[in-house]
Amino acid sequence: MHIKIYFNNKPLFLTDAITPDIEPYVHHDDAVYIDEFSAPGIKSMIHEMRQEKVHAGIYLHHDLEALKNAFWKKFTLVQAAGGLVTNDEGKLLFILRRGKWDLPKGKLDPGETPEQGAVREVSEETGLQQLSLQHHLVNTYHTYDDSGHHLLKETHWYLLHAAGDQPTTPQVIEQITRIEWADPKSLGKYTANTYPSIVDVLRAANYL
Repeated sequence: MHIKIYFNNKPLFLTDAITPDIEPYVHHDDAVYIDEFSAPGIKSMIHEMRQEKVHAGIYLHHDLEALKNAFWKKFTLVQAAGGLVTNDEGKLLFILRRGKWDLPKGKLDPGETPEQGAVREVSEETGLQQLSLQHHLVNTYHTYDDSGHHLLKETHWYLLHAAGDQPTTPQVIEQITRIEWADPKSLGKYTANTYPSIVDVLRAANYL
């Protein structure tokens, strides 16, 4: 098993084994590989992942939960939720936010469950009112800095369905400028200009 954390668009794999999907990264000159579980090792990996010349990281340890907990202590954890929405025609909803194709998502409100947050965020960012939550897809992780704090956002992704012919309204305050329903057989336009974590969500839903 492994956990993938994005530093910008660069993946860091916390893993208890070198699986076939991770193995190609091990031999890349621009990837960092560490298999010594220690506080200096974790600090070094975080530092290396922030270097422009590094494009991937692999941290191997037999106890993935212990490795995860050690990394989590280095960040302030932020919980968020989002949705991949289908309609009656089987199309997928994408939003254009700050010039990149994205899926509706956002931080959880106090006391809110990820399921509640996913439905609320989709409704707020798209204007869709009749939504049914289908099932959990995947959790994605990415790091960012805010006011000098190192944050790690965990986003809980769900498959949702919007019934009927509902109007959509982009939430302008969230810098969303367009909403489109996409044919799942023609996603190249969207995957060519999106974030790797969104690609992971589409893969988890078996659309890629």
